Amino acid sequence: MTVLQRMEPFQQPARASGHRFDLERHWAAGLSLGFEARDKDKGVPVTRLVRRKHHGPLRVQRPFYPEGRHGCCHVYLLHPPGGLVSGDELRIEASVGEGAHALLTTPAAAKLYKADSHGVAWGQHTHLQVARNGILEYLPQETLAFDGSRGKQSTTIELETGARCIGWEILALGRPASNLPFVSGHLEQSFRLQMNGRPLWLERQPMDPTHSRFKGHWGQGGATVQATLWVVGLEDEAAAIEKLRERLPANHRWAVTRRRGVLLLRYLGQERNEAWALCQQAWELLRPELTGQPASVPRIWLT
Repeated sequence: MTVLQRMEPFQQPARASGHRFDLERHWAAGLSLGFEARDKDKGVPVTRLVRRKHHGPLRVQRPFYPEGRHGCCHVYLLHPPGGLVSGDELRIEASVGEGAHALLTTPAAAKLYKADSHGVAWGQHTHLQVARNGILEYLPQETLAFDGSRGKQSTTIELETGARCIGWEILALGRPASNLPFVSGHLEQSFRLQMNGRPLWLERQPMDPTHSRFKGHWGQGGATVQATLWVVGLEDEAAAIEKLRERLPANHRWAVTRRRGVLLLRYLGQERNEAWALCQQAWELLRPELTGQPASVPRIWLT
């Protein structure tokens, strides 16, 4: 049974959506995408976006093929409001079929705004699935959490044997340039990466600026920017790690390791531009090792 067969049909939440200004404030949006290798041309399949369902303010533009007809299918995830406020609930699903290759990114940084006077939280939940011999690159632009924001983010990635995946999450807290640090609010991030239903990497991270963990050297250490890049499917993880250590800027703000078939690169510092540059450079180094193709920077990153 393939990943595509396991994915449940995309449905809107039963709870009604609509703008309110009380504890029941709720505005839902969802997007479900499916990629498959089809239409063989000279014996080579083409990755097609074969499923595209949505409700609320979540969309995708048409697929792009900057790497050629038989190359990776690039898709931009669009959320016109540009950020999450109290009561927002975003759900993103994507499945990559056998032999398909898709890259998902966003046109700009996502913003997590201050909670309303009732302290109503927002939610963002991403569910990604990759079948055997499929490749997924999940490369959203950074997330900016404003002071007082409250909400939960969850990312679940389900892989089949032989599936390959690379992705990142970059989070910046507060607005230091405006002298508005992240001193109130509460964020919770959870990540689940599994192969054939068995967990490879599970993580849950609460961020409360009033907790000692937030400033303690044993925890956040006062850092306002953090990033995690993950890769599954490399043939030689040890060689990839050595390449990163040789080519990336040497400093104490990042480290790389591997665990149970997952390569993990972490950044913890104060500069979101530095975190982004680090992740992009790591992706450019690792992509040829993972996919056999050189990095092709999405055009939307250059606008």
